Amino acid sequence: MIAAFLVLATSACVLEIVVWKALGAKAATLDHGQTTTQNLAHSLAEHASHTIQSVDIAMSGIVELLKYRTPLPERLNSFLADTVSALPQLYEISVLDADGAWQYSSLAELPRYDTADRDYFIYHRDAPDTALKISRPVKSRLTGRMTIVLSKRVTRQDGGFGGVLIATIDCDYFNAFYNGFQFGPGGAIGLLRNDGIVLIRAPSANIGADLSKTELFTKQIGLSPVGYYRTISSFDGKVKYLGYEETPQYPLVVTVARSESEILSSWRAALRTDALVGAMMLGLIVVSAALLWSQFRFRRKTERELFERERRYRLLSDNIADIVILLEGHGTLLYVSPSVEPVLGLHGNDLIGKSCFDLVHPDDKERVLAATAQPSADSTNTVAFRIARADRSIAWVEIRLKLASEQDDRGQTKFVGVLRDITQRKMMEDELTSLNTRLAQLATTDGLTGLSNRRTFDGFIRREYEACDVISILLIDIDYFKGYNDAYGHQAGDECLKAVAKVIAEATFNTSGMSARYGGEEFVIVLPDVSEADALRIAEAVRLTVRALGIPNAASRHGSVTVSVGVSAKTESTLDATALIGDADIALYEAKRHGRNRSFASSALKHSFVEQVPLQFSPDQ
Repeated sequence: MIAAFLVLATSACVLEIVVWKALGAKAATLDHGQTTTQNLAHSLAEHASHTIQSVDIAMSGIVELLKYRTPLPERLNSFLADTVSALPQLYEISVLDADGAWQYSSLAELPRYDTADRDYFIYHRDAPDTALKISRPVKSRLTGRMTIVLSKRVTRQDGGFGGVLIATIDCDYFNAFYNGFQFGPGGAIGLLRNDGIVLIRAPSANIGADLSKTELFTKQIGLSPVGYYRTISSFDGKVKYLGYEETPQYPLVVTVARSESEILSSWRAALRTDALVGAMMLGLIVVSAALLWSQFRFRRKTERELFERERRYRLLSDNIADIVILLEGHGTLLYVSPSVEPVLGLHGNDLIGKSCFDLVHPDDKERVLAATAQPSADSTNTVAFRIARADRSIAWVEIRLKLASEQDDRGQTKFVGVLRDITQRKMMEDELTSLNTRLAQLATTDGLTGLSNRRTFDGFIRREYEACDVISILLIDIDYFKGYNDAYGHQAGDECLKAVAKVIAEATFNTSGMSARYGGEEFVIVLPDVSEADALRIAEAVRLTVRALGIPNAASRHGSVTVSVGVSAKTESTLDATALIGDADIALYEAKRHGRNRSFASSALKHSFVEQVPLQFSPDQ
């Protein structure tokens, strides 16, 4: 009876351990799956938002230009083509007139068909909304491929409808990016509008489907713009975990779906191993009980139970994927689990007796020391640091330290640590940080010259105008630049713009001012706390420096590339920043009217003359 009782009791313990470990591992696996899925959804939402934002910024500047001017087709078409070249997500960007006909385009030839029947054109024609509109996927009449159309209303200066600015993104752009992620069988990445229309799905399926009746839109997004939940897929009927995030700036929702079977596949494999080990242990216990009953009774039975128990714990310790260490208060390693060899290529026995701090990268040692400086029995200290593998490559690991026993003597204090290799995670984090930095740079700078772009300038001039009692502005235009482009080609024209931009950038280097590309061959310099007289001297310095570059220009009567500069300063009669820019524009016109290659101050104009000065330049200017 005693032997039978011991067999049953031990078997129950084994089963309890297996079940407890299985449940804990399943919860940990699901938690890890949730973290991974939501992190990926967040990263993809940031990518989608920045992808649309960079196009939105470019389109806003063009819409603002069209509100006040009617550019020459060759100039604006060239600018649109440059914009498409700078933004790889774009296939083309075009302007449709109020009747739906193609007016400007980055394409080599204007299409001949009418677009007045498109939903986005009808929407902008009938609604005064100036916000960016994202269409449902449509089959492009140009390429025959599925395309997303971004559109903005072009409003005339009198408030009337002036047409539509459109930019198209080929769906393959997002598909190529999403297909680079490994999300397992049954997994999928989706980019949807917040009304439930599917814009992109990888792997490609059900593009343009309406999911507004699904749980995601009827319940989950209403509860939180970011979430994670278990659901049955409306695409293939499988049980999946869905992580989603709604972008705050645009009506977009990114979803990452992973099948439950794929998330739990590694857990099931481990569960089978644990069940096999548990079954083997149960068999050994039965055999041991029989031997104890027949040979050594109570003594042999007790010894075998102790042996099997130690073996069981040793098996768990040796086969755990993370590295388990035991160290004393000064950092000396007392135990290192065998899993250190497959993870770091080091041998645990060779590390025992050494200081763990000798293995830590010198730049990270202070943080690891701090993690052991204030031990607490109720909390776990977590720190990430670098460590050298056996092959001298650097690995990132994360350690969770917990106080095992505390003594008055620091050397007798014991810590238990669990290390996990996080090298791949760090690489992904660094890559995403680099990508976000690059997207932020594209959103604020001009791609050709490296100066601040028009959107950044507009924000800067508004802020500085309100903050400064004294502020001046220089509006700079390259003389005879159209003739230069016609004579030397657009590639030479780009190089000329870069050279002039470098001179202009140096004018505000290490100052509180800003140099920006205003549009085409026009540049602008904002000088807070600088009077008009000082600004005029700076304008002359810029003009003379550009002339000293000696860039040949057969189209100029000066024989080389020169600039004209209009200077204006804030006065009591200046209404706002727009008026300040207008004064500089009038002064620039006067500089050109007096023969170009000169600077002209707004204060030099008489009020009666200012009222007669036209604000439009002739085409050869």
